[in-house]
Amino acid sequence: MRPSSVAETGLDLLYIADLLSKQLFEAGVLDMRELSQRSALSGAVVEEVCHFLRDERRIELRGAGSGGSLRYGLTDLGRAAALEALARDGYSGPAPVTLEDYTQRVSQQTMKAVGINRERVFDAFADMVISPSLLDQLGPALVSGRAMFLYGDAGTGKSYIARRLSRLLPGEVLIPHAILVAGKALRCFDAGMHEPVAREKPSPLASLYLERGHDPRYVCCHRPCVVTGGELTLEMLEVQYDPATRIHHAPLQLKANNGMLVIDDLGRQRMAPMELFNRWIVPMEERIDYLALSNGQHFRIPFDVALVFSSNLDPLTLADPAFLRRIGYKIRFSSMGRDDYLTLWQQECLANDVDFDERLAAFVIDELHQRREVALLPCHPRDLIGLAVDYLRYQGHDQLSKAALYWAWQNYFVELGDSGRDAS
Repeated sequence: MRPSSVAETGLDLLYIADLLSKQLFEAGVLDMRELSQRSALSGAVVEEVCHFLRDERRIELRGAGSGGSLRYGLTDLGRAAALEALARDGYSGPAPVTLEDYTQRVSQQTMKAVGINRERVFDAFADMVISPSLLDQLGPALVSGRAMFLYGDAGTGKSYIARRLSRLLPGEVLIPHAILVAGKALRCFDAGMHEPVAREKPSPLASLYLERGHDPRYVCCHRPCVVTGGELTLEMLEVQYDPATRIHHAPLQLKANNGMLVIDDLGRQRMAPMELFNRWIVPMEERIDYLALSNGQHFRIPFDVALVFSSNLDPLTLADPAFLRRIGYKIRFSSMGRDDYLTLWQQECLANDVDFDERLAAFVIDELHQRREVALLPCHPRDLIGLAVDYLRYQGHDQLSKAALYWAWQNYFVELGDSGRDAS
């Protein structure tokens, strides 16, 4: 429910007063409607706070705006107070929610409540060439809410499948613009990672929240799927503080709450894998993460994340058996069978607008893959046909041929020395 009084926001009157003062400091003059929009607080709450600020001689009337709405600006005393507030905390966006309220919200939206069954899993991957046995591993792993480790050779589709698992995250969740922790606003909503539900087609959940007076301090979004790879550092898993703006930013796993966090290319990060694993031991077991603000203030936050590791490396070289036991599901991705490869080849021909000729596909499998002992991987049809099409366009042709495919093969695989053997 949208708070209709300062008390219902869970925030201190002085905190909201400082927040509105910072917004007035940045904008100059704002009317009641604009203050309500900027702060994501109801008109009744804004009016209550403005009365306090006027009594404290921190703001003054600056006439009436469009529609007769009262306009406010800071006094000299108000500007000094706003500067002090900005020095303590540079955040001046929509009003934050309390940590207690956020914790309760995450519990209500938990991943464990997501209904996923075998039919849903197979429907989500119906347009892909993937073995049923593999889907029957991925489905229970996601249902469990436990971490999963996808491993196997490069090109077997681990990263692609990991990202597509987000298709199995139905429904919407409410994500706060910011969370108030020990008097500091921790910015949570990230437009680069969170996808708001389109207002033109509100979901039943979104409509329900609006009917009940949805609190706009939260943004109604699709369940998040946060993906990170070789750029990941341990610092990105802690609260980020920008000294220039004096704003705290939530770490990746907090932004992924009630959704999925995919750590791709595990072992390629700029720290030892065991450092990363040690960071996850407590959150994975307790479903609670422990973070700290820039001033050293520690706090607990829910860890309701479907954690997915993906790597080309042998899991036993990345982590010890004790940690691997804590990862509920270890799922191996391997090469394809001939029939699946042919199906995928046909799909890629269609995608590239070239005729499918099974004889050409058989040539690639029998004359190129088998003779050179190169495994059939899901990435090969896409990559080989793509290179062949580039060659045909360059030559001014449009018909796929053995020559074009052999040219693509020679350019795709690295030939080592004079051995005549190709390797991927």
